[in-house]
Amino acid sequence: MPSSAEPVPVSVCVTNYQGAEHLPHCLGALQAQTLAVDELIVVDNASSDGSREVVQRVAPAARWIELPANEGPCPARNAGLQAARNDWVLLVDNDAVLAPDALERLVAAARSRPDAALVQPRSVFFDQPDRVHYDGGAFHYVGLFSLRNFGRPLAAAEGQGVVDVPGAVSVCLLADRRAVLEAGAFDPAFFVLFEDLDLSWRLRVRGHAILSVEEALCRHRGGTAGISFRARAYPRRRAFLHSRNRWMFLAQNYRLRTLLAAAPGIALYELAWAGFCLASGTLLDHLRGKLAFFAALPRVLAQRRRNAHARAGVRDRDLLVGGPLTLSPQIAPRGVRAALVSGLNAMLALWWRLAGRLAG
Repeated sequence: MPSSAEPVPVSVCVTNYQGAEHLPHCLGALQAQTLAVDELIVVDNASSDGSREVVQRVAPAARWIELPANEGPCPARNAGLQAARNDWVLLVDNDAVLAPDALERLVAAARSRPDAALVQPRSVFFDQPDRVHYDGGAFHYVGLFSLRNFGRPLAAAEGQGVVDVPGAVSVCLLADRRAVLEAGAFDPAFFVLFEDLDLSWRLRVRGHAILSVEEALCRHRGGTAGISFRARAYPRRRAFLHSRNRWMFLAQNYRLRTLLAAAPGIALYELAWAGFCLASGTLLDHLRGKLAFFAALPRVLAQRRRNAHARAGVRDRDLLVGGPLTLSPQIAPRGVRAALVSGLNAMLALWWRLAGRLAG
């Protein structure tokens, strides 16, 4: 890495699908950074909404890479990493709008920690910029992120300065290109959802650090249509992906001892989540996700072998926590359901206190 007196050139890769309404905000913010962007790449997943014309108008110097089909953000991010000319690459979703000093803060944090592979800003809701959306999380042993400050008022959020976090959320990430590519980058099999959890885990078991820069802010606009959960109705596509991808993450990454130790807690969560899917009208999608997991099992097991071979001696139990579960504000329970969720959290945490030491 260059000395502290030398500027660090950063490539920026914007991942886009049908983002014509978001791109002017995203690209405008990138062009207004206090640390100038050295290279701007837009990787497009076969959009048909005029996104390319928007990019040509708003950021004519940007390099446009068009993929033949929409196979999710993972191949697009990977294509951007492969195409970038710099060691540090800012991976940005098209609905992310960075504060003017965000990139400068992220790069300063990266320079201070040579072991960091990912550095993330703190994202806030676009229409509620005083409330945290994502700023990383811990690995819950049932196969989820236990998010740090999800939904909290910004003024009450825990953490200041640069904070080590177990995992990062992929709204916006400053990535060490070489480290991420060596770890296999984003797994396209996830399509979307859990792909950042999976990459974070693979980086951590290789010995890399992940940082959250609490004063670097990013406003998160609309999310992915049909998948992001911002309204009252739980999306059917999300139910399918949650069901399939969570099991993929568990099967591809946890050691066998960990899966055995965690099995009662995983089963308890599975039962509770199936109940939620039943209540939200997405149970069939949940079951389809399980069938899709078993259909993909040969590929999952092959990936498991690759992941196991690349580990650097980090134990699962050193990364995993027993809770709490993170619930979206739209499904935050009240009354009897709140008591049930509290009981579920307590049982999951108790089991991990008893069995966590047996994990691999």
